[in-house]
Amino acid sequence: MKKAFNCFLLLILFVISSQFSFAQDDADGCKDHPLVNRMPGFYLALCDESYNEKELIAGVEKTEIVEGTVTEYEYYAKDGQKLPSRFQVIKNYENAILQNGGEKIYLKARESGEGPQAATFRMKTADAIYWLSLYYFNGSDAQCDGYRMVVVKVEGMKQEITANEMFEKVNAGEALALYINFDTGKSTIKEESQGIVEELYAMMNNNATLKIVIEGHTDNVGSAASNKTLSEQRAAAVKNALVKKGIAADRIKTLGYGQEKPLADNSTEDGKAKNRRVEIRKQ
Repeated sequence: MKKAFNCFLLLILFVISSQFSFAQDDADGCKDHPLVNRMPGFYLALCDESYNEKELIAGVEKTEIVEGTVTEYEYYAKDGQKLPSRFQVIKNYENAILQNGGEKIYLKARESGEGPQAATFRMKTADAIYWLSLYYFNGSDAQCDGYRMVVVKVEGMKQEITANEMFEKVNAGEALALYINFDTGKSTIKEESQGIVEELYAMMNNNATLKIVIEGHTDNVGSAASNKTLSEQRAAAVKNALVKKGIAADRIKTLGYGQEKPLADNSTEDGKAKNRRVEIRKQ
């Protein structure tokens, strides 16, 4: 009887040990982001991906709302591992990202002083811009046994069009749809769209008699009135960018239609992305 009990006890211990060991493995379907690796001795307990907006820390009292493919990760230290400090975790990522051409947006490696203990970086690749943020550190400042990381991939509508191609279409009387990205809910042109603005400037600069109309369009998120105002502001922002480069203001008119003229179905994310556009027409 005692032997049977001991065997049963060993079985229970084996099951518990197996479950604990399994819990130390990466969650099903989860793997590190291709641009960055985890801290040594940590396992990936959770990962989640969706197209969304994410508010990221960009300063002591400043945040940045970034829209794109959001992937969130939760890492925890494996049992028996020597725990790094939170400072070490943050600096490890900083070194890796900066060595690969990334830039630091915000970093506070210690708890003392103003601002949350976190770090936000930005990296560019040939096809997208990535934002990466570290936050919510478990354990103590000296021994970090878990941390969270979020990566936002900003990959707007892919569009490669030259100034000559723009002119051929506009001069033929066709509408030219340009997918210029702006800050969410604002009229600030994002950095990844500066190439399109440069080609638009080249078209205007190379064709001195050309006059255009810039039309702003949005998806249906928000009220019709606010979207119309936003579309007007975004059309004006593109005009202002061209004027700052030297194009005469009287060669450009602006209009805003808001959500009134969708190109695609606003019930899908892809459709909304196509509807958020700037159209160029010949006057």
